[in-house]
Amino acid sequence: MNAPAAPSAAAGPARRLVRPLAALVSVALPVGFVALVDPNAPGHYPVCPFLRATGWWCPGCGGLRCVHALTRGDVLTAGHDNLLVAVGAFVLLALWVRWAVRAVRGRPGGGWRVTGRQAGVLVLVLLLFAVVRNLPVGTLLAPPAV
Repeated sequence: MNAPAAPSAAAGPARRLVRPLAALVSVALPVGFVALVDPNAPGHYPVCPFLRATGWWCPGCGGLRCVHALTRGDVLTAGHDNLLVAVGAFVLLALWVRWAVRAVRGRPGGGWRVTGRQAGVLVLVLLLFAVVRNLPVGTLLAPPAV
């Protein structure tokens, strides 16, 4: 079975925006839920299984609180909750805007392919972030206790 072809440059801007808008909705729904259900209140979300098992912060710990703070426009709190998620959210937003603008202008998407080197760097950053935030020197990277 062949994959459906991407909308051509001849298609109207609305048709070319279908994929970027579908991606936006698929992210906006869970983000909207996190905006409505405060992760700072105990009992709303389960405790991170890695944190519960080891007592160490994983790279994602504080991520829900970070997203909640971002939905409130509180960038400083978001960065304090999980700097990696806060920076990642802005990077993903910039990539999405680029994708949507290119779609409206009818430029071929070309698709961004993650190379092995880029994937390796991302894994290394995640590991370093996880280690440093659990060291006494990295307490600023650890999320506040709930």
